[in-house]
Amino acid sequence: MAEPKNDDFLDDLANAEAEEYAEDMTEIDPEAAELDALRAERDELKDRFMRALADAENARKRSEKDRREAERYGGSKLVRDMLPVYDNMKRALEAASDEQKEVSAALIEGVELTMRELQNVFTKHGIEIIAPEVGDRFDPKLHQAMFEAPVPGTKAGDIIQVAAEGFLLFDRLLRPAQVGVSSMPAS
Repeated sequence: MAEPKNDDFLDDLANAEAEEYAEDMTEIDPEAAELDALRAERDELKDRFMRALADAENARKRSEKDRREAERYGGSKLVRDMLPVYDNMKRALEAASDEQKEVSAALIEGVELTMRELQNVFTKHGIEIIAPEVGDRFDPKLHQAMFEAPVPGTKAGDIIQVAAEGFLLFDRLLRPAQVGVSSMPAS
């Protein structure tokens, strides 16, 4: 029966250690709990601060991108409104006969100079004229097919007529070139 005394001794020892630990914990517990609470609050505030910094940085980047786009593409509505002016001036120059050019040389020259200046302004502001020619391939990203017709001597998808030029503002399509397209079946 010596063994049970040994077990009792171990139990008493364990109980004494547990009581001592409990006493230590009651002495330290309010301070440790407060310290743990402060650490948790600090970690939460740090996390919120880091998120706020990230949100602010994202907002800054977004506003910078918006500013660049507004600077680059902000005038697109005005440019679209100017395209008919370009078209009409071009038609006026094309419609003038040789006789009219002789009689009204100064007027025609003024219209030509105005047209050149308009083209210079377009170039200065990133506006590129899309001027397809008869025989070019139809590109749906740049051209609008106004009609299709089977024309002998052409392949399907070839441009057979240009009705109006198109325009790009940097990399954005303002107006597609309006074209007629061959629908000639393959032979």
